[in-house]
Amino acid sequence: MIRLRIQVAHWPRRVLILTDTPRPDCRDCGGEGGFEHHYGDHNGEYAGTDWDPCPCWNETHRWALLPLPRRLPRRYDGRDPWGPTGHNTGYSDEPPF
Repeated sequence: MIRLRIQVAHWPRRVLILTDTPRPDCRDCGGEGGFEHHYGDHNGEYAGTDWDPCPCWNETHRWALLPLPRRLPRRYDGRDPWGPTGHNTGYSDEPPF
């Protein structure tokens, strides 16, 4: 049975995806989704970690749902958009009546 969740993917552009998750009651991986194997180089020093996925899930099951809009940089020109016109600070000592 597939256990689905929604995620945001960032490559090649932002998109909402529906993906499978590991089985939480798996006796082999304990819900982690796989197994880490640390390995060393010829001197016995740590050189990295390998990841073996558990058969309780398939990490390649992904479906794109909705492309997200690109974030545009905000432009700030120094004036308050809700302030009175002609004032850069947006605050006034005069009462509003």
